[in-house]
Amino acid sequence: MTTAATLGLCIALAAGGPPLTRLPADPDAALDRFTLAWTHSVERIRWREDWIIGQDGRLHAGEAAIEGSGAGMEPPDDARLIDGHWVYTPHLPPQEALTLANSTMTGPHEICIAGSCRSLFDLAPAARDRPVRLFPCPGDALSSVDMTAPEAGTAR
Repeated sequence: MTTAATLGLCIALAAGGPPLTRLPADPDAALDRFTLAWTHSVERIRWREDWIIGQDGRLHAGEAAIEGSGAGMEPPDDARLIDGHWVYTPHLPPQEALTLANSTMTGPHEICIAGSCRSLFDLAPAARDRPVRLFPCPGDALSSVDMTAPEAGTAR
């Protein structure tokens, strides 16, 4: 079994194929977790979800927050209003992967690691306007991507 210290976050086409990008998960740099953020396409309300890459090789939901509410976007009953955000913990079992539409008809999802956020369009340009999967993967899945580099999204 792969340990959490060797896991990263891979981005691949949802239809299949090898990872397009791997984001490092160095525990010394607190990269065993990431935040997924986006703006709702209709209501224009910002959402974010914190995810932890568990030692079991799956994604565990952490805290989530919604900047307001709108039609069909009511926060869960256990959400708390904190500084204008509905904050809650999603009641989800560990996930093998997350699948995102990745449509150019809406703003891109952002993946934030250690305070640095990058657009999914920038991180995996080959997947633009194509559904993608985010999943834990071992360090040797492909070369790492530097989250600070302007060319992030190209494997090295």
